[in-house]
Amino acid sequence: MKATKAPQLVVPPRKYDSLPGKFSWGIPATLASTRDADILPLGQLADDLRRLGIPSRIVRDAVSECSLRVLRDPAVKGDEAYRLEVTPSAVTVRASADAGAYYGLQTVRELLHAQGRALACCRIQDSPDFARRAQYYDCSRGKVPTLESLKEVIELLAHWKVNEIQLYVENVFVYQRHPAIGKGFSPFTAEDLLELQAFAALHHMRFVPSLASFGHMETILALPEYRPLSELENPEGKPGGTTLCPVDPGSIRLMGELYDEFLPLFTATDFNACGDEPWELGKGRSKRACERYGTGEVYSGFIRKLHRLAEKHGKRLNLWADIVLQHPECLTKLPKDMAMLNWDYYPQGYRIRRSHEITDAGYALVACPGSNSWQSHGTRMQIATDNVTIFAAEARRRNAEGILMTDWGDCGHRQPRGVSYRSFAHAAAQAWNGRAVDNAKFSRVFCRDLMQREVDGLAGALDLSGSLAMLDGSGYKLYHALVSPVSPKRADFSVPRISPVWNNNYKAIEQADGPGCRTLLEKAEALAFPLPGYRDTPAAKTFLSGLALAKEMDVVAARRVLLGKAYRAGESVTKEEWASLGDAAKRMNVHFERLWNQENRPSRLADNMRRLDSAAKECFDLARKA
Repeated sequence: MKATKAPQLVVPPRKYDSLPGKFSWGIPATLASTRDADILPLGQLADDLRRLGIPSRIVRDAVSECSLRVLRDPAVKGDEAYRLEVTPSAVTVRASADAGAYYGLQTVRELLHAQGRALACCRIQDSPDFARRAQYYDCSRGKVPTLESLKEVIELLAHWKVNEIQLYVENVFVYQRHPAIGKGFSPFTAEDLLELQAFAALHHMRFVPSLASFGHMETILALPEYRPLSELENPEGKPGGTTLCPVDPGSIRLMGELYDEFLPLFTATDFNACGDEPWELGKGRSKRACERYGTGEVYSGFIRKLHRLAEKHGKRLNLWADIVLQHPECLTKLPKDMAMLNWDYYPQGYRIRRSHEITDAGYALVACPGSNSWQSHGTRMQIATDNVTIFAAEARRRNAEGILMTDWGDCGHRQPRGVSYRSFAHAAAQAWNGRAVDNAKFSRVFCRDLMQREVDGLAGALDLSGSLAMLDGSGYKLYHALVSPVSPKRADFSVPRISPVWNNNYKAIEQADGPGCRTLLEKAEALAFPLPGYRDTPAAKTFLSGLALAKEMDVVAARRVLLGKAYRAGESVTKEEWASLGDAAKRMNVHFERLWNQENRPSRLADNMRRLDSAAKECFDLARKA
C-alpha cells in the first residue's frame, strides 16, 4: 500500500515519516499506560474519540493488545521530546518524561481531528525549538476572567504544546496589607492563583508571575493613599499618573510589600516585573536625578532594587526590554542573570532587529510578539501572523530562550476572547517548530483542530473577520468609533478616571475611513459563523461566540462612522436610519453583556456598558430630532 504524505497539523512535528497502511480504533478503543500522569491526556483523547462515536476505556496496564499505549523510554532524549508510531495494529507513544508523553498524546489528538476515525500509519520524532513557549494574557484593562475561563485557555494552550502562562496584573490581586489596591476590580485571591497553578501543572505548564512594578501603575497611583509615590501628580488628566517615582524610598518599599505577598505563591523561578513604558520618568520628581546621572542610570538603579527584592524570593527577574534598548547603557548596569523580554507588535518593528544587542550583552532573550487583537473587535490578523513569523525567525537566529505571545486589552478590553485563539495557536506553532508552519493554510488547519471537524467556510470567514479592522484605514478607529459620540456637540460618554476604559479616542468617527467602512459592510455580509452546538468543546463555543460578536460590533461601528460623517457634513440622515442603528446597537449590547458575564468577573463591565448604552441612546435621541 502506498505511503501517505504528512498531514497538516497546527503544531507540525519535527520529523514525520509516512508508513503504508491505516490504523482503525478498536470498539471499544483500549488506551493503556502504567503512569498516573498519563491519565489526564488519555482522558482528553477518550473525549475526542467519543465525539467521533468511538467508545473507549483507559486501562492502567501495558497490555499487549490495545489500541494505544504510552511507554517511558530513556532513549528519547529531552523531557519534552517524544516518539510516536502509528501501525495498522496500534498507536504507540514513547517518551522519557511525563511532559513528552503529554505532548505525544496531543499530537495523536491532532491526527484524530485531521483524519477522523482512521489514522494514516506514520513514525514521528519530535521536540521543540524553544524551551519557553509562553502566553501572556491581560487581566487588568477591564476583563478579569473567571477561573473556568482561564482553565479553558490553559488546557487549549497546552494542547498546542505551550508550557508557560503569565497573567498581566497591575492591581487585580487581593493584598492583605494593601486591600484598597484591588477593590472594585474583581481581583484574584491567593487561593485563586494557587488553584490555577495546580491546574496548569497538570498540563505541564509553568504559571509565571507578572506584576507591574514601575510604569503602568495608574490604577494604584490614582488612589489617594498611593498618589504621593507618583512621578507626576496629574499628567494629561490622569490623577497620579502612570509611573512610580524611582527616587522616592516609598516606591521600592511598596513594591517590596507587594512582592512579599504575591511572589511566594508561585513555584516558577521566573518573575516578570514588567518595567515597561514609565512614561513620566525624568519629567517630574526624578528630573534632577535624571539630568545629573542620566535617565538610563536612574531607570537601571530602580530595576536593580527590584532585582534584589525578587532575588530574596528566589526569583529570576524578567523585564520588558523597551527601556533598556531606548537607553542601551542599561545593558552594562543590570545583573546578567536577568531575562530580557523584547516586545514588538509589528512585522517591521525596530526592536525586533535589535534583539542581538540583548544577546550580545549576555542576557537571555525572549521574543514577545502580539496577537494584535487589542483595540479591535476581531484582530488585525495579517499583522499578527507576520509579526510572529518574523520575530520567531529572529529568535531562532539569536538562540533565544523562548517566545512569549502577548494579548492585551487596552481601553476596556472589549474584544471577545475567542478572536485571539487563532493567534495563540499560530504563536504556539512557531515556538515549537516554526520552520514547518504554513501561514497560508494555517486558518483552515486551526479551525479543523479547534472544532475537531471540518466546518465548510469557517476558515475563510475567520480570515475575512480578521481583516475587517484594517478596512477603516488604521485598524484602531472602529474600536473607538463604536463608543464615540456622533455629534461633536455631545458630551463624551465618560467613565470614572480610575477605570482602564477611560482613554478612548473621541475623534475616531471623523478619523475613520468612510469608503473603508462601506467596504466593511459589504464584506461583512459574507460572514456566516455556525452557532455553537451541544457537542462542541467549551473552547469551540468561545471561538464561535466571539467571532459572531466581533462581526456585530464591527458592523455597528462602521454604520456609526458612516452616519456620523454624514451628520457632521450636514447631510440628511433620516429618523429611520438613526432608529435602525440604535436598535442594532441595543441588540449588540445585550450580546456583549451576556458573553462578558459568561466568561469574566463583573468588574468594569459597568464602565463599558455605560459607553455602549450611551452610544445607542444617542442614536434614538437623533432619531427623535430628525
